[in-house]
Amino acid sequence: MRLVGEDGQQIGIRTLQEALNLARAAGRDLVEVAESANPPVCRIMDYGKFKYEAAQRAKESRRKSSSVMVKEMKYRPKIGRGDFDTKTRRVEKFLGEGNKVKVTIMFRGREVQHPELGKKILDDVAATVEHVGKVEFQPRQDGRNMVMVLAPDKQAQARHRRRLEAEAAMAASEPPQPGAAE
Repeated sequence: MRLVGEDGQQIGIRTLQEALNLARAAGRDLVEVAESANPPVCRIMDYGKFKYEAAQRAKESRRKSSSVMVKEMKYRPKIGRGDFDTKTRRVEKFLGEGNKVKVTIMFRGREVQHPELGKKILDDVAATVEHVGKVEFQPRQDGRNMVMVLAPDKQAQARHRRRLEAEAAMAASEPPQPGAAE
């Protein structure tokens, strides 16, 4: 087998017994790093330390990645204004938290013959939440359902936040109106 030292130096081609003796003399482990190579490659190293560092790298990469969940909100074609507003606020909240949202219009009975009603509702939802999200998948009919996917839009959220902060600053800097209740 080809043997590599602790510091990465090539020691050369050695027998298994010689490699084990060198590893024991150094107080380290003999680890096979490339079994498919011809001859196989082994390295003298502290295997416990190697495993620990690999676990730390994996943990760090998991911390840097963000898990995006897909939430779902279901609407009906004959939804009332209050229900629409409530559900749309929830969609807005989900997008604000960084989640994707699958918006579904469920058709029952003859409602499926009027997909334009579902399309209008989905367009209204997209227009209402455009300051926090964008349409990732356009509305499409899927059997008795019409589905659209919204994704959080970081730039739009930042623009919206700056606009709200500017409006708050303007309101705070305006002098009080005469005769206004204090």
